[in-house]
Amino acid sequence: MLYHIFVPFTRHISAFNIFNYITFRAGYALMTALLVAFIMGPVILRFLARRHIEETIRSDGPESHLSKKGTPTMGGLIVLAAIVVPTLLWARLDNIYIQLALFSTVWMGVVGFLDDYLKVRLHFPKGLVAKYKLVGQILLGCIVGSFLFFNDINDQYTYMTLVPFLKNYAINYSHWYIYIPMVTLVITATSNAVNLTDGLDGLAIGLTAISMSTYAIICYIMGRATTSEYLGIFYIPGCGELTIFCLSIVGASLGFLWFNFHPAKVFMGDTGALALGGALGTVAILSKTEILLIVIGGVFVVEVMSVIIQVVSYKLRGKRVFKMAPIHHHYELLGWAEEKVVVRFWIVGILLSIVALTTFKLR
Repeated sequence: MLYHIFVPFTRHISAFNIFNYITFRAGYALMTALLVAFIMGPVILRFLARRHIEETIRSDGPESHLSKKGTPTMGGLIVLAAIVVPTLLWARLDNIYIQLALFSTVWMGVVGFLDDYLKVRLHFPKGLVAKYKLVGQILLGCIVGSFLFFNDINDQYTYMTLVPFLKNYAINYSHWYIYIPMVTLVITATSNAVNLTDGLDGLAIGLTAISMSTYAIICYIMGRATTSEYLGIFYIPGCGELTIFCLSIVGASLGFLWFNFHPAKVFMGDTGALALGGALGTVAILSKTEILLIVIGGVFVVEVMSVIIQVVSYKLRGKRVFKMAPIHHHYELLGWAEEKVVVRFWIVGILLSIVALTTFKLR
């Protein structure tokens, strides 16, 4: 919004030219997101507490989590506000990448909100039934995939995915019946992965901040012709604007972490987890780095795989591989303190992000 207000006046007031710089707007988007989270956080916390919108703790979970009963949930409303407001303020609203990223985030936020509302307010034990939640995720994937494929917003790279470590090599999805299911799979898998990881105070939100910081760098260099040409990667005009969106999420995540780190004063619930997962998957699709997402979000991948391995092993052999799945609970039951699990998973996330960034040079 601010870009559209001030840039037209640059011919008369040269100082307004600073709004043409993505780095300037991205930095202030991050700070605005933090400010929104710090202002809205206490307000939303009081609202949730007054309404008794509280987390229900699984009886079959770790015993140490029983003390968390009564903690307000649906704090994802703080995250959503701290993403949407700064993005609308600082990004170019005529940029299709920003429009799609915001659309996906809000869509999945609404799906998550319905799940939380049914679970907490209407006391449906499972909230939004899994198949209906899946319908929402698949429908979003079909909408985003169809829009990208049939509108051809970047005719050179629209149906392609970068392959790490290989210069000027990409997978080409030339048919809609391949590309659209791929987009749907990425969005569905990522949103569910972040949701599964959201089981310890600060774990999912911290990993999201790490992943989105990495994507802020990736989107920025992909949006610059000289840098992308030097690194031998796709040049995607307009993709650099996603840097603002990514850093808005980083700021929102850090702001929410203020309230969510152990012992958490609020949980983000599906409202926040599904929204963040949808945002992460959409940014990966828009930047053509769906394969690299497996590295950047490596901890999320391990969390999902631990659940799959546990279920398959129990059904086939009647034995569990882990003490409890997802894997963060396994380490808790091994005797690790919750904070230790969280910080160590963050460290792994940082290392994986560094590895992912090195792939742009090691080609």
